[in-house]
Amino acid sequence: MAKEPQTPLDEELARREQEAEPQPVEGELEDAVEAAEQAESDEAELESDNPEAEMLAARVEELETSVAEAKDQALRAAAEAQNVRRRAEQEAEKARKFALEKFVKELLPVVDSLEKALDAMADEATEAHREGVSMTLKMQHDVLAKFGVEAIEPSGEPFDPQFHEAMAMVPNPELEPNTVMEVMLKGYLLNGRLVRPAMVIVSQAAG
Repeated sequence: MAKEPQTPLDEELARREQEAEPQPVEGELEDAVEAAEQAESDEAELESDNPEAEMLAARVEELETSVAEAKDQALRAAAEAQNVRRRAEQEAEKARKFALEKFVKELLPVVDSLEKALDAMADEATEAHREGVSMTLKMQHDVLAKFGVEAIEPSGEPFDPQFHEAMAMVPNPELEPNTVMEVMLKGYLLNGRLVRPAMVIVSQAAG
């Protein structure tokens, strides 16, 4: 059967179908891979051939180390300053509390004398005299208490060498050994610190 002659329309359709078919890409993938490898090689060579970049990187690392050390030193200095301030505050508070210690020691014999005078007043002393000495002694006690002075009167308590001074030891079967039998002279504390120990007589086992 003879092939029918193609019309111009048929020729145009055949031409377009041929153009639409995928064209061969032989060698394009290999070319792309080679180009990528060459780019990586060029970048590596550029970095190795750039000593200025390496120097800048080393300088950045050095500066970061310096900043970290400076920060650590600043924190240590701040902590030390806080400790110094705390110690100074403690010393100032201690000085404020115990600044009167010497004055209190000088004042205590006056208080002792007033107490002895009041105890020694016999019946012949007038009521006015006794009341005057008693009021003066009370004023002294009030002033001492106002500034943190506290009396130690340990009669009947166990002997404590930190706050008591034993003037004598007397056998006494009615008391436990090492009990304060009598207070000969009161002791005093200033804000909890011993200013003068109490002078006491202590019991001991009867033998």
